[in-house]
Amino acid sequence: MFHKEGFRIIIFSFLMSTSLVISIEIFTKAELMKNILQILVLSQFLIILYFFRNPKRNIILDSEKVLSPADGKIVAINNVYENEVLKSKRIQISIFLSPLDIHVNRYPVSGNIIYNKHHHGNYLVAWHPKSSEKNERTSVVI
Repeated sequence: MFHKEGFRIIIFSFLMSTSLVISIEIFTKAELMKNILQILVLSQFLIILYFFRNPKRNIILDSEKVLSPADGKIVAINNVYENEVLKSKRIQISIFLSPLDIHVNRYPVSGNIIYNKHHHGNYLVAWHPKSSEKNERTSVVI
């Protein structure tokens, strides 16, 4: 299964890859060069499919536990002042997702959603100090 946000990119990449493979087949005379170029194009398409994968997870919910909302590596745990909804000190856990990680965020606990807001923003690199405030994100209070 693939993440819905990736379908446009996957379809565009498929069409471009198909066009390139056909063009290489038609216009490249050297058989070795033709094979190398086609393998590179197909490899690029497979990398895009790999990036947008969204495998099903078998998660056993436990009201006593908080699950990780994302694959990746915890890079920071900080006490911060949350000024959007709760207006109090909270613990912020920052998780870095490499290109090899599944880029899907899930809810870490069960409960009722009392606040949900999407914030349009930038695409700063993950390690930028202001990335969690300035990047596109969604705030959810459960």
